[in-house]
Order: sequence, then structure tokens, then C-alpha cells
Amino acid sequence: MTPPDSPDVAAPTGRIVLLTTSHRVAPGLLSWPAWQALHGADRVLSGDPDHPQLPYLRDAGVEVEPGAPGARELVDYCVADGGRTAVVITSAEGESELTDGLARLAGSGREAVPDLELLPGSYDLPGARLLDLVQVMDRIRAECPWSGTRTNEELVKYGIEEAYELVEAIEEGDREALLEELGDVLLQVVFHARIAQDDPEHPFSIDDVAGGIVEKLIHRHPHVFGDEAAETPEDVRRHWLRTKAAEKRRDSVTEGVPLGQPSLALTAKLASRARTAGLDVAPPEGAGIGYELLALAVRAEADGVDPEAALRAAARAYRDAIRAAEGSPAR
Repeated sequence: MTPPDSPDVAAPTGRIVLLTTSHRVAPGLLSWPAWQALHGADRVLSGDPDHPQLPYLRDAGVEVEPGAPGARELVDYCVADGGRTAVVITSAEGESELTDGLARLAGSGREAVPDLELLPGSYDLPGARLLDLVQVMDRIRAECPWSGTRTNEELVKYGIEEAYELVEAIEEGDREALLEELGDVLLQVVFHARIAQDDPEHPFSIDDVAGGIVEKLIHRHPHVFGDEAAETPEDVRRHWLRTKAAEKRRDSVTEGVPLGQPSLALTAKLASRARTAGLDVAPPEGAGIGYELLALAVRAEADGVDPEAALRAAARAYRDAIRAAEGSPAR
């Protein structure tokens, strides 16, 4: 802006509005100030002839001129006839050439320039970048020779690996690694869902996956989304177990416990299921280290200790001891 008290420059007249929109929000869903600016403008321009907003603006009676004028032309237009308003619908990449030119004219101090306003027409909502991930995954699936031929079965090992790397980042307290590993786990979910979308017999999409978990969360949290009350974490746990039991209708508490998980975690899960069901089942006795580990895991679960996490912590200490014996720097 030109200083208003400059003796050599007339007061600024006119208005230039740079209207920004998010490609992650459905076209046509604009803020009320954006619609006011568009309908009240003397001129609306867009340098992108394929801008997704254009059909909706035309349907709303807004005439949009193709082409983005230069800074000089736009300033001359807006300051003429006592001041005009021009709205420029910016592209996804922005209008750096135009904004740089306007900045140079305003900074020169030799002439009046119109008021310049940056007006967000739509905003990214929380989670909007997930749409980018889905879009990128779609393109990779279609154009990458490796990703385009993968199956859910072929990705199993990567899912396990990424889950363990996430666990390590959490237990090591590495926040940067946690951020990265959460992304890697999220990629596995989106990748698996994209593969499933191509299944000829039972296809489903990432929207089906998200919709299913949203429905489950709402149903299992009646104290949040319904009329039931829960004052303590134990109340929440009872709600969860009751609704889960009604959903699954299992004949045994052992149903749904994946046997492919690590052995200590498997044992703790079985013990937890039995204890929650009010079953007093002593671990079977037998010879060998397996039965000894079984008894230790059952005891740990009863004491509120995660045996898998406890052993990993001990293993890390053992790793550090080995590195110390080697003379290697501690991690």
C-alpha cells in the first residue's frame, strides 16, 4: 500500500481481490464473503481455463474472463473511473507473477495502487490431506508397474514390518520417526484398500473402510454419541466389551484372537479374554521353555504388564550391553 500521507501520490482507489480456493473441497462450496466479492466485482478473471470452480461460478451467474492480466493492466483498470473491483481466481500454484508485479508497483511509492486483498474462498478441513494420499495412490496404482500388480497377500510382510517400526519409534520416544512411521502404516491401509477396489468378486474402497470404522466407533461409544454414561475408563471398557460381544456373537472368547501374532502377545490376549469373561483357567503344565514362557506371560497379564513390551524393553537393554561390550556408541 502507498502511504496515505505521501504528497506526490494520489490516494489509492479500486480493489484487487485474489480469491484462493482449495482443490480438496468440492467445487462450488465457497464462503459467503467469496460469493459477495464475486457478485459485486466489476470484473472476474481466471488464468486457468480448466479451473474446477468455473462451471459452478457460471451457473451462479458470475461471468469469468479467461486469462490473467499483468499487474500493470490490472492496476490501471482498477484505479480508473473512481475505482473498480477486480477478482482474480488464483490457480492451485498461486499467481506469483501477478503478486510480484503488484508488490513492485506498491513498493515504488510513485503511484496509487488499489487495495489488495487475499480472500480465502474455501478452507482445508482437518484430514483434507488424506484426499491427496488417496489421489496419489490412485495414480500410482494405475501407472506404476510394480504397485499396479501387487496383491493384498504380497503386501502382508510390509504391513508387519511397518507396524513393528511404528512400535519401535513409540518405545524409543523418537517423535520424528513416529511421524514418519505413522505415515508408512497409513500408506499400507490406503494401498490395501486400493488393491481391494480392483477385486472382481468382492471390491471395496477406502471410503468403505473409513465408513466401517466410523460406524464401529460411534456404536461402541454410546457414552459419547448416545445417552449412556461413562465416568471412568473402566466404564468405557465395559461399554466397549458389551457392544463388541453383541456385534460378534461368538461361541468362545478365543474367537477373533489371531494366532499369527507374536507368542507373548498371543498368550496375554488369551489370558485377558479369559479373565474378562470371569473364567479361572490355569495355564497348562508341561515340560520345556514354552510352558515356562506361557506361565510368565499369563502372570504378567494378570499383573497388568504387557509381556511383549516388557521383553522388548529388556531386549533393548541387552542390545545396549552388547554394544557396550563391542565398544560401539550407545543408541
